[in-house]
Amino acid sequence: MPALRPTSHRDLVAALRRLGFEGPFAGGKHLFMLRGTARIIIPNPHAGDIGISLLRRILQQAGIDRHTWEQA
Repeated sequence: MPALRPTSHRDLVAALRRLGFEGPFAGGKHLFMLRGTARIIIPNPHAGDIGISLLRRILQQAGIDRHTWEQA
């Protein structure tokens, strides 16, 4: 299985939408996306990519395994 790699904010949002999430919506200091009752907080867009450790935490919060993420 290939290793996770850093991803851009745009690619993260696009992949989460393909996996059934809606948004992103504004909420407090950070954006969030919804799928059913699941609500995940995503980082604000910035110049750099989203690192591997933060990506892992986002995927864990969303209940998405690596195989599903790589297929999205």
